[in-house]
Amino acid sequence: MQALAASTGSETGLPLPRFVSLSSDKVNVRAGPGTRYPIKWVFVRRGWPVEIIEEYELWRQIRDIDGSIGWVHRNLVSNRRTLIITGDLRAVYEEPDEKSPVVLLAEPGVVGKLNECDGRWCEIEIAGLTGWLLASQFYGVYENEKIR
Repeated sequence: MQALAASTGSETGLPLPRFVSLSSDKVNVRAGPGTRYPIKWVFVRRGWPVEIIEEYELWRQIRDIDGSIGWVHRNLVSNRRTLIITGDLRAVYEEPDEKSPVVLLAEPGVVGKLNECDGRWCEIEIAGLTGWLLASQFYGVYENEKIR
């Protein structure tokens, strides 16, 4: 993951880049900031984490887990933080310690809610179960990012 934000959005004053999630089950991603631009692809999953990397009026330029970039209307993103499990099957622990009991095993591609991070460990929620996972084992948080 990249370092923490280095600039702020011209429309919101919020950090760029920053993680957000999709707020609709159908999100058209466009080639430019407006409905006159063609649709490049469509997301069909509410809660999917993406990065906002630029702002232009009512539009947000996003980057997804694969590095693809496009534009979405600001109403289609939420500040709610989510994550996608990456790599292999991941053990989610009861406490931020690999010696604590395993709460669940999360498969790659599973989407969950991000509750907090201490810069290394993050408390997450998947399918109603809450536990701790190393930040390096999912997409949706920056290296050393702290979330309260």
